[in-house]
Amino acid sequence: MKNILSLFIFFFTIQSFSQVKILSWNIENLGKSKTDSQLNYIANTISSYDIIAIQEVVAGYGGAQAVAKLTGILNEKGLQWDYSISNPTSGTSYKRERYAYIWKTNKTKLKGNTWLEKKYNLEINREPYFATFEINGRTITLVNFHAITKSKQPETEIKYFKFLPEEYPNLKLVFIGDFNCPQTHTVFNPLKKMGYSPIFEKQKTTLKQKCKADNCLASEFDNIFYKKNTVQYINSGVISFHKKFNSLDEARRISDHIPIWFEFSLN
Repeated sequence: MKNILSLFIFFFTIQSFSQVKILSWNIENLGKSKTDSQLNYIANTISSYDIIAIQEVVAGYGGAQAVAKLTGILNEKGLQWDYSISNPTSGTSYKRERYAYIWKTNKTKLKGNTWLEKKYNLEINREPYFATFEINGRTITLVNFHAITKSKQPETEIKYFKFLPEEYPNLKLVFIGDFNCPQTHTVFNPLKKMGYSPIFEKQKTTLKQKCKADNCLASEFDNIFYKKNTVQYINSGVISFHKKFNSLDEARRISDHIPIWFEFSLN
């Protein structure tokens, strides 16, 4: 009986280490405008996840510092976290941003260097940010992305994503972030034909300017696309953080997007 229990604990431990929870969040203007209390709130919101992918880090002074400060707050909670910040994206100056990853070092480690996509940096305003993570001996590469706004036609950028699996044939790509475009758009069809699936269908992820009754969400913009033969779906969801605030205006000072999350294991 003791041996069976030990075996069960062993397999449970192995399984728990192979399961990872990723959170993606477009944190509006993450930079010097965020107060300590807001950064504390963000840290408390994301602390139970293993890898955090952030969009809309301010490109200028304050953006990288806010990510470092956020990681420091997470480290004060008992577990060890590390982070990586991209260079500013190469698009027009007023839309230049950085991306960031923050991760628990006991669950995963960064493998090699991170990079902004170089081949399509002229076609994509905020070129995606790649990072390969090793999880229980297997690797996965996250492609963190923030598309141009809906009025600018984000599909003109997303159409280049169909070339990325061929560009990186040895990497298990997962596309993650704010696409400013619903997954129903035909621009995602080439990826879907390659076996990529979105974690959400009909899930709104942006905040309205004002709630209508209990309806505070506006658009289906944030998503994660994974390949079923390499990634085993376990669970996914959103964090309706705005419901914890007295007003939508107060919540929107944190962000105009809600976080999304994806729990998976690697095949």
